[in-house]
Amino acid sequence: MSIRHIVLWKLAADDADTRALHAEQIEERLLALRAEIPEILHLEVGRNVAYPQTNWDVVLVSEFADVDALERYQVHPAHQEAGAFVRSVVSERAGIDFPA
Repeated sequence: MSIRHIVLWKLAADDADTRALHAEQIEERLLALRAEIPEILHLEVGRNVAYPQTNWDVVLVSEFADVDALERYQVHPAHQEAGAFVRSVVSERAGIDFPA
């Protein structure tokens, strides 16, 4: 049973230009993980384009073979590095992991 891992972030920056830059940087860093972490079966990143007052700013949708693969992804040094950057520019995070 594969696992779908979805994470949503609200960016911390107040101005739209900085939020756009941070969203782009998050997307670049997360997409780069596909080439570095073999456990990733699927990974896509989306940036919000509508209703910024109520919608989350960035979403990660990824899939792994099982929870063990997800856990190896979580501790992989490349994920840790990307995660440190993400944490430095976001104010809120929501996530869910469910059978795909």
